Amino acid sequence: MKATIRYLAGIAGPSGFGSNSTAEQVTQQYSSSMPPSHLTALITGASSGIGAETARVLAMRGVRVVIGARDLKKAMEVKENILKQSPNSEVVLLEIDLSSFASVHRFCSEFLALQLPLNILINNAGMFSPTLEFSEEKIEMTFATNYLGHFLLTEMLLEKMIETAEKTGIQGRIINVSSMIHGWVNRDAFLFNDMLNGTNYNGTRAYAHSKLAKLLHAKEMAKQLKARNANVTINAVHPGIVKTGIMRAHKSLITDSLFFIASKLLKSISQVFSGCINGVLCCSEPTNRRSEWEILLRL
Repeated sequence: MKATIRYLAGIAGPSGFGSNSTAEQVTQQYSSSMPPSHLTALITGASSGIGAETARVLAMRGVRVVIGARDLKKAMEVKENILKQSPNSEVVLLEIDLSSFASVHRFCSEFLALQLPLNILINNAGMFSPTLEFSEEKIEMTFATNYLGHFLLTEMLLEKMIETAEKTGIQGRIINVSSMIHGWVNRDAFLFNDMLNGTNYNGTRAYAHSKLAKLLHAKEMAKQLKARNANVTINAVHPGIVKTGIMRAHKSLITDSLFFIASKLLKSISQVFSGCINGVLCCSEPTNRRSEWEILLRL
């Protein structure tokens, strides 16, 4: 309860930041202690919302940003806005449809062909579907996009991240953007085959399942990275409560009423982003190889 009150009130924690802090404020402190010009960050779903804000602020701090997006037209608009603000920024656009294994394979081949380092991987892209849909591989669309696509992407780029960390001595960071909604999942209902097939489909439940899967992925991969003594960490983050495109897809009288009531408590995208990166991405000291649930409430 205390943590919730602190979050809603925007009270700063030990880091010096709270839920009212913006991404620019957080990165300004840490960019001086760890020069971001040495970093390359790959962000999925950066054509809008939290992903676009992540790309904007990291580019502003001198990080080379690779945007993986399904809609390259929207991604180009994000790139143009970034370059208007930060003319010297380096922004690379590559197409990816995370619901398609073939698209993920193609994206990774194109990225690796660029021979760029990879310090930061932010698995941000996500979707919510109120109706049952299937991917090219006949897998339920929400689970395929939010979890399986990112799982495959991470597996295919992991060696590049480990190699980059070894060559540069800079700890690599993998960030799975999850959600507190993972706690809505009933343990007995977390059945892999049902999630693949969309059995007894419910859009909100499918979204929660996919977010829990990303959290469990981070927990298991953290163990594997530690066993390999790799200088790469993985964390799952809850970005805060914000009415992004995904939330707007939850169109119903109940959700509309809840968002109306909570409108004064919802954080701006720039504030939410600060919760993702604070202590995970931009900290000057290397993180411990931890797999705990990283949420904004701990600020």
